[in-house]
Amino acid sequence: MKSGEKRSRNPFARWFSRRTAGDTLSVGAAATDSRESRPSQHATVASEPQSRQNPRDAVSDTVWVTTLVENTVNGRDLQAEHGLAFYIRTRRHCLLFDTGQSDLLLKNARTLSVGLENVEAIALSHGHYDHTGGLQVTCAAARKARIHLHPEALSPKFAGNPDGTSRSVGISEASAQAVRAAADSVVWTTRPTEVVDGIFVTGEIPRQNAFEDGGGRFFLDEDCTKPDPLMDDQALFFDTRDGLVVLLGCAHAGVVNTLEYIQRITSGRPFQAVFGGLHLLSASPERMQKTIEAFRRWDIQTMAPAHCTGMSAIARLWTEFPDRCSSCAVGVSMAFHK
Repeated sequence: MKSGEKRSRNPFARWFSRRTAGDTLSVGAAATDSRESRPSQHATVASEPQSRQNPRDAVSDTVWVTTLVENTVNGRDLQAEHGLAFYIRTRRHCLLFDTGQSDLLLKNARTLSVGLENVEAIALSHGHYDHTGGLQVTCAAARKARIHLHPEALSPKFAGNPDGTSRSVGISEASAQAVRAAADSVVWTTRPTEVVDGIFVTGEIPRQNAFEDGGGRFFLDEDCTKPDPLMDDQALFFDTRDGLVVLLGCAHAGVVNTLEYIQRITSGRPFQAVFGGLHLLSASPERMQKTIEAFRRWDIQTMAPAHCTGMSAIARLWTEFPDRCSSCAVGVSMAFHK
């Protein structure tokens, strides 16, 4: 565990110092994978970009992101649930960002011919059940995987109901036991941490904007007397030649807070793509407007709002950015070239 804390120091030194010296770190536009996006009913992928690279080099220098769990589905024989899980594959590495709320991740992975046995890391965005519920079965399939999470992800978590009662929304005992069983392979991520080569989690995200909140009534106790600041909330990101690609679990820290922090720790890199849960389902008109203004200011090229974003917020984003919004349903696969 101490080694995990040690790994989280200065995680960008070799990546961003190299970029300053003119080295091309990673990738940009979307492409078509010969295996995961073949003409089946199981995946939707953006079209092949024009490139000066040798096609073989383009394939070898690709980061693929496939949605395995989400609230919506795109493809025959796939299933949806309230939750989120992404499978990320590079030439050398395979990892997961979140695990959904059940064993559905395994079923959808089989349908999409995604092998989980080679997954070497599982990063958890935070400790809510719909992102951690599939951890036990995933660890059984990916026996060598390290688990990257914030320590507070294991804390009891509750949500307040309108009638004054509460419900548990935290990590299940089975998933918590999976973390304890893998104690030697756990990396605690309180600060920016490199998960695999060139792919990072943010660790704790500073809360700078007064117009953003956690997106709901979340507590650390069943009686709802201790507000949960959700300091375990973190995003995953990697760089491309056209800018950063950011995956969000729920963005309980606030999507603007999250993107501002990522841009700050990456020396002002622009954003190529942002997708996942934005937790705007209860956003005030002010928060929604300021979020749109921030997205416009950053000139985000591709956005795929999903999961907990909320239907009204998703519709608003598609209206404001009709040429830049994309689906993030189960079965969708996106690629980014080095």
